[in-house]
Amino acid sequence: MIRRRSLLQGAAAATMIARASVAQTLTDEQKSALKPSNADPTLAPDLLLPPKNMAWWRDAKFGVFVHWGLYAIPGKGEWHMFADKVPAAEYAKLAQEFNPRHYDPTSWARLAKDAGARYMVLTARHHDGFALWNSPASYGQFDAMHAAAHRDLVAPFVDAVRGEGLHVGLYYSPLDWRFPAYFRPRELPENAALFKQQTYRQVEELMSRYGKIDILWWDGGWLAHSGTDADAAWFWEPDKLNRMVRRRQPSIVINPRSGWQGDFDVEEGPAPITGPIRRRPWEKAFSLSRAWGYTPDGDVMTSDQVVRLLVDAVIRNGNVIANVGPDKDGVIGQRETETLEAVGRWLKRYGAAIYGTRPGPIEPVDGLYGTTQKGKSVFLHILSWPSEELRIPSLPARVVKANNLSGGAVTWKATDGGYTISVPEAARGRPVTIIELQTA
Repeated sequence: MIRRRSLLQGAAAATMIARASVAQTLTDEQKSALKPSNADPTLAPDLLLPPKNMAWWRDAKFGVFVHWGLYAIPGKGEWHMFADKVPAAEYAKLAQEFNPRHYDPTSWARLAKDAGARYMVLTARHHDGFALWNSPASYGQFDAMHAAAHRDLVAPFVDAVRGEGLHVGLYYSPLDWRFPAYFRPRELPENAALFKQQTYRQVEELMSRYGKIDILWWDGGWLAHSGTDADAAWFWEPDKLNRMVRRRQPSIVINPRSGWQGDFDVEEGPAPITGPIRRRPWEKAFSLSRAWGYTPDGDVMTSDQVVRLLVDAVIRNGNVIANVGPDKDGVIGQRETETLEAVGRWLKRYGAAIYGTRPGPIEPVDGLYGTTQKGKSVFLHILSWPSEELRIPSLPARVVKANNLSGGAVTWKATDGGYTISVPEAARGRPVTIIELQTA
């Protein structure tokens, strides 16, 4: 993530020390979640989208991620092949079992829409190398067309998401555990050349076959599960790779995990969001369940937890993308469905304070409050009440009216250097109380 320099000097050093102290005990999957996601900020800045092309993404605020592939069959998460040391040839046999009987991407898209999401991203290909489309570029024909499914599974997803009026995103990981060169690219140049060629050709397939694609969500650009995505830029040449993408999709929004800086930054995992408003657009990505890919057991996040992350992101210039992992037949779990539906009900009531807003005008206070703004309205998101009254600093414009979006009472008054807000406990929203402050 990118934060203000004043915070980085102390906090970043402490964070890096803490990460280093536990690095030896983490799995590669856990390291993946912790690795820095911001690539080289000097690389190909001319590829960045202008603000007008980023406006829809910044307005959208909420998206739904779908992690789905062969790993849904064993149900042990998307890192199953590597974490459980399954040989590539043995893992490949799962393709002949992969024939999702209930794959209905329209139902997925409708769920995302009901959840209040404005975009949806599918893992077209994850780290195991299996492609969900008919991919002639796939090494060893490791794709849905040559699996038991015998069909392209990306095309109906794209059509369904578009049909529900949502923006379409595709995830692609250049990482492929089937290639020894992923771990030793310099020592295995011939294998590395095949490895790299597959990525370029598959990305061109995805960018040229399905009409307009709105988001390209890179992942796994690092090499040998070490360093950062930027450290692998010498190999992937992400400026060249993303120029190819831009030729096919001029206005596509691209994240930074190819080693290029990207149009928005990424923070992964459900950890609390803290700190001031961030300068660059960014996205909080997390899974509703314990893994990104399907697992049949474990806790699922509540709607209150998702809403809290959403609010904490939006007041800091961010979006949120919440992941679901359908089972081998393409069915999204009931508990994940219920959580998303409840988030949708919350957004129907409070969406005016979320969609189309920008952060500020006052800085958030961790665990207490933050603000968004749109037109002459400032939306005060109150996360907790340390006392009966909440005091906030002055706003750039004079407040003339206050409205409780929960529908209950609110009392406010101007004080020296700010305003005091009071809401009866029974009139407070859950998990956040939102007050619209109308300014002159």
